[in-house]
Amino acid sequence: MSKLMQTAAAVEADEPLEIEVAAEAGPDAAVVSITRHPRADRNQHLRIVEAILFATAQPVDAAHLAGFLPEGTDVEGLLADLKANYANRGVNLVEVAGKWLFRTSDDLSYLLRREKVEERKLSKAALETLAIIAYHQPVTRAEIEDIRGVAISKGTLDQLLEIGWVRMRGRRKTPGRPVTYGTTEAFLSHFGLNEVGDLPGLQELKGAGLLDANLPPGFDIPMPKASDSLLPDEDPLDGTEEQLPLEMDLPEPAPDEPNA
Repeated sequence: MSKLMQTAAAVEADEPLEIEVAAEAGPDAAVVSITRHPRADRNQHLRIVEAILFATAQPVDAAHLAGFLPEGTDVEGLLADLKANYANRGVNLVEVAGKWLFRTSDDLSYLLRREKVEERKLSKAALETLAIIAYHQPVTRAEIEDIRGVAISKGTLDQLLEIGWVRMRGRRKTPGRPVTYGTTEAFLSHFGLNEVGDLPGLQELKGAGLLDANLPPGFDIPMPKASDSLLPDEDPLDGTEEQLPLEMDLPEPAPDEPNA
């Protein structure tokens, strides 16, 4: 291969090249060395850093990048150049906790956002609690536990409140003023009911096979109350119930005695 072809191949491969001219030009001919421009090395280093950052699954620091480059390479300068090059691109080079990674540009992140509805099944305890609230509302936590025969975890009621099928109605006018619970419009909408009074009764549940034919003596299902207003034994949750002024029987002040 001629020197010219070797030179062209080296330039195309972006490799350091050195050409010596001697022999035919005579004994006094100088040896000419041609090497690539230092900028070519920097461009190659930029490509290496760019490739590593694209290929890695986790952010990397400058020390990790330096392991792939010649000793003494200005890694921080390369990162600054890459950051500037990608400033107006669809992805940006960003530094997070001292490490570098490519991240979708902030103004385009909405294009990649996907919303998904997560379906969660209610536990048996939550279903039983929901049924008790629906048929016995307004009902307190203690009353729910008395009907179920077991204590309920706080998370059970929290889940029903989060779904939006149960709400806190008010406070029972009893010692401790416990919170009373009832169903919501979302509950009626989900189960296709016009009002809570449309919930199936004892005979309907038997006919649907949801209740055992041999029920305990005296077993009954109450008719749910359809009113959303507070009952006489309930106070508002925010404590805005009317407060009667306190009357104190204090002795009336004695009239002023005349001066002697």
